[in-house]
Amino acid sequence: MASSPSSNKGPGRPYARIAVVGAGAWGTALAIVAAANVPKVLLWAREAAVLQDLARSRENRLFLPGVSVPEAVHVISDLTRAGEADAVLLAAPAQHARAVLAQLRPGLKPGTPVLLCAKGVETGTGLLLTEVLQEVMPEAEPGILSGPSFARDVARGLPTAVTIAARGPVARRFQASLAHSAFRPYASKDLVGVALGGAAKNVYAIACGMVEGADFGESARAAAMSRGFAELMRLGAALGARAETLMGLSGLGDLVLTATSMSSRNFSLGAALGRGSPLAALSGEARPLAEGAATAPALVARARRHGVELPIAEAVAAVLEGKLGVREAAMGLLSRPLTSE
Repeated sequence: MASSPSSNKGPGRPYARIAVVGAGAWGTALAIVAAANVPKVLLWAREAAVLQDLARSRENRLFLPGVSVPEAVHVISDLTRAGEADAVLLAAPAQHARAVLAQLRPGLKPGTPVLLCAKGVETGTGLLLTEVLQEVMPEAEPGILSGPSFARDVARGLPTAVTIAARGPVARRFQASLAHSAFRPYASKDLVGVALGGAAKNVYAIACGMVEGADFGESARAAAMSRGFAELMRLGAALGARAETLMGLSGLGDLVLTATSMSSRNFSLGAALGRGSPLAALSGEARPLAEGAATAPALVARARRHGVELPIAEAVAAVLEGKLGVREAAMGLLSRPLTSE
């Protein structure tokens, strides 16, 4: 959703130097976007193959093949060099965010803006990524980017809109640093809503994928999506998220994209489970599970702490934990007592 006039007081000034931490598909795509406006972009890569490819061919063949990376993107292997930047985009996977932030912290100046660009709820703690950032790096200026966006679309310059939540001046500077004709970031102050929407939609995308894989039909998929969104709204209210945020790009918008496309790793994971593939066969060292697989039990645990019931998310978690089959889970949901919408 577009920001109200009072929340966006005009364009900010792009940062002179940005560090993107994490050179997967999403981090690489964001580095490409930033290079259009930011004079120097540092892209930290852990994988030797990524470092070599980008140095030799300006291409990330491991995670984003076929896309050229501009010369303005400087690939680094030393994470402490992120401290040279005026702002940091953290694109490491959600379950690695705490460890990477702990490594980053000694080299960053207090007050450095850190824009979280992953989606998930931390396992074990049930914390949103914004809460993880507050715990690990309370002196940072927090922000989070989320919305309906596939890395390849963004890297290819296809039209995409996202939400950046941060304190007003910081959000505007990130907007100025990342916006161009095909990438449109909207500003928000609702960090909780943007963090929750991006995380929870992965769980409901798995549910919709299960419906697809089990051949339950398009009507059932629409029901799973809409009732999943109702669960998200209930939890959002309990956590203090704004309803307008969850109905915007970083909530409903992202859910619609992720829960309808086989390009979504979460939807395709659910589809494979719905077809009867065992979870163990869908993961491995070279094939990490989609983020929603880790988020599902963490989301359910967080909701229970707040007295919020999430039947669909609970069913997804039960399937992922091997406690239920997909058809058993569906029958369990269908046999729940009738109630008002």
